[in-house]
Amino acid sequence: MHSPWSFLRGRIAARAAIGLGFLAATSLPTHALEVTPDPAFSVPPGYTLAWSDEFADSALDLSKWAYRTDSKAWSTQKPENVSLSGGFLHLSLKKEPAEGKNYTGAGIISKQSFRFGFYQARCRIPAGAGWHNSFWMMDYDPAVGANPDHIGSRASSITQELDALENDSSHLNDYEVNYHKWISPHREIGHKVVQTPDLSADFHVWGCEFTPETVRYYFDGQIVQSVDVSGLPQGDQRIWLTSIARSPLGGATPVDDSKLPGEFVVDWVRYYRHE
Repeated sequence: MHSPWSFLRGRIAARAAIGLGFLAATSLPTHALEVTPDPAFSVPPGYTLAWSDEFADSALDLSKWAYRTDSKAWSTQKPENVSLSGGFLHLSLKKEPAEGKNYTGAGIISKQSFRFGFYQARCRIPAGAGWHNSFWMMDYDPAVGANPDHIGSRASSITQELDALENDSSHLNDYEVNYHKWISPHREIGHKVVQTPDLSADFHVWGCEFTPETVRYYFDGQIVQSVDVSGLPQGDQRIWLTSIARSPLGGATPVDDSKLPGEFVVDWVRYYRHE
């Protein structure tokens, strides 16, 4: 098992080699560059990298991911809007008709389920208003499809939802965290709006530590919220990276067509297991 810092050094070396055109898309360098660890990428003590996708290939790894393919709010999510290039995952956002909607978004869901551990992703938010961008953990039933609002799916398999990043792109200087207990009765616990720099100007790192007692949310290495979940039912969950067209809750901000096509960009996503 690689340590998180050896994995990070390997990724930086890979990026340098790609820039020179010497590295095949599916390989990593033998010798990694030595770098000073960025505190934004740090993880709590006692965790070991157990699963990740650095998005260094030329196409999405379908052994790791399923596509989100529902129609919700103002957009239909399409596999064609998911692509990889330059070491990044691109979720494309478009103005085009699909299944009765006027826009198309995109999303991916991990095929593997996880439970307790530390989840982390490095992302950049699109600048145009009207898109709900998210990095979150929740299970779903593949038999009924990747619609997170499917009541039958929630009733049969959904225990909790951990929202490490929920951003409406009309608000580029904040995002929300939340914890949902889905087993009846539904409860929201620990909702918080977190103030930030302009999230479309650069990449930032979002993290979520899930233990039997506590959920802690991180932004660029700093804890921004802690939620007591002791005594609540807890189950497995999958990792979601998604962007859909939607007005902010309680608002009616339309999609900014002048910024389309746009994209929600993800540098990497990682899951660490406590040893």
